Amino acid sequence: MSERPISGRWFEDLPEGLVVRHAVTRTITEGDNTQFSTMTMNPQPLHLDAHFAAESEFGERLVNSLLTLGLLVGLTVYELTLGTTIANLGFGKVEFPRPMFHGDTLHAETTVVKARASSSRPDAGIVHFEHRGYNQRDELVALCERAALMHRRP
Repeated sequence: MSERPISGRWFEDLPEGLVVRHAVTRTITEGDNTQFSTMTMNPQPLHLDAHFAAESEFGERLVNSLLTLGLLVGLTVYELTLGTTIANLGFGKVEFPRPMFHGDTLHAETTVVKARASSSRPDAGIVHFEHRGYNQRDELVALCERAALMHRRP
């Protein structure tokens, strides 16, 4: 592993039960949502058409849930995996109990639900995270389980 500044945690620093309240937050703008939806080829009018969305049960455009998921994981990188992850191994449960709207601010909290040494890589461990995203009213808006292959401390 090259010498570079890191702020992520090594496998040994991610014990089961660890809870991290992430410092970075993000307000999602109309531009973010429009760009993400069009860039990912998602023409859903609930994300892009103000008139259509105004007549929906939500009364306004919704933030694309995959943008919410991407931001949720991104908000966790600084304190968990920046410079210390080898690879994302996959996602388990992904849920969106409440929608996000333009102008909502996302903040995140993570629990380490499982951690074990890799049986095939002595320099690594596998960590299962539960990431939870909340809006500015502390309402749960997103939850995902993620497994990552993490470097052990050099």
